[in-house]
Amino acid sequence: MTSHLDGNLVLRDRIVPGRVTFGTHIHDLEPLKNAGNRYILPGFIDGHVHGGGGADTMDGVEAIETLSRFHMSHGTTTILPTTITAPWNDVMNALRAVAEVCERGVENGPRIHGAHLEGPFVSPHKLGAQPPFAIPPSPDRVQEAVETGCVRVVTLAPELDHAESAMRSFAAAGVRVSLGHTTTDHEGAERAICLVCGAGGTVGATHLFNAMSAIEGRKPGPVTALMCSDTAYAEMIFDTYHVHPASFRLASRVMGDRLLFVTDAMRGTGEPEGPSSLGGQDVLIQDGVVRLPGGSLAGSVLTLDQAVRNAVQAGKSLPEAARLVSTNAATYLGLHDRGTITPDLLADFTVLDDALQIAEVWVGGQRTF
Repeated sequence: MTSHLDGNLVLRDRIVPGRVTFGTHIHDLEPLKNAGNRYILPGFIDGHVHGGGGADTMDGVEAIETLSRFHMSHGTTTILPTTITAPWNDVMNALRAVAEVCERGVENGPRIHGAHLEGPFVSPHKLGAQPPFAIPPSPDRVQEAVETGCVRVVTLAPELDHAESAMRSFAAAGVRVSLGHTTTDHEGAERAICLVCGAGGTVGATHLFNAMSAIEGRKPGPVTALMCSDTAYAEMIFDTYHVHPASFRLASRVMGDRLLFVTDAMRGTGEPEGPSSLGGQDVLIQDGVVRLPGGSLAGSVLTLDQAVRNAVQAGKSLPEAARLVSTNAATYLGLHDRGTITPDLLADFTVLDDALQIAEVWVGGQRTF
């Protein structure tokens, strides 16, 4: 079955009034003189999302389906449900649940590309809002995680015991190694980047600037190593609370298409403000910010459509914002069949109105929202 959408096509480097014709994949793009006041973007890709709509990845299959549909209603057409630091058996149960959802798919939902294993291979000294169940990435644990077949990204602190062998093993398995929740310094981050790339892998950073040491004149820290690398990618939570707009503009100017937005959204995203939970910990959602009782940031209630609006408000063009929520993540994750509005790629679209609010969402040529 062939369908078409008319609107302002948000391409990689420009906006063109036009018509996109598609089945499950994009067939053709046709310019139009006037296509109204809505924008057609490639479907959003969220590589780091714990929950939303009252559900959390750690709760199992039904919860993963619920949070996935919630984020699809905000434009996300590809999602990586994300674990949190927890007892190892709980983490493995969550990975098995993600694997099950990957295999059968989510009816009328987004694509589940696999899991982001964020925790427990993190520093106990840079937990952020992660519960205190950090453990080293021993070979048996790494093998057990890889054997689920669903891990696509792993957050790992490179200073941990067994970290070097773990990075090599994950890289060999095609898993993106994302440096994060780490006390490592600039030199440690550079060594990790070289190690992962030398093993044939792809390296990233988990929520750049957060849960890692800051940039100082005499202590550049891991942020500088990641930003100045020619190969490293980096996630960013651009809710304007985790990262100041000026820091975003700096990272974007230095990293270009190696920067990508994620939500790091938690269970309470889309729910009324007030008490909620993250990894068994009490948190409070107030004025759009999630905090632990001690005041530390605890994930976010961001959605990717809001991240687009934030980027535009910070001075980015709509094509630049589309790359941050779609194109760059597709490249990082090796998803060469999506991420731009190009013939022969998947017909995954997020349609925005003239206020950049969600109007429609299409997955594989089917309107799902």
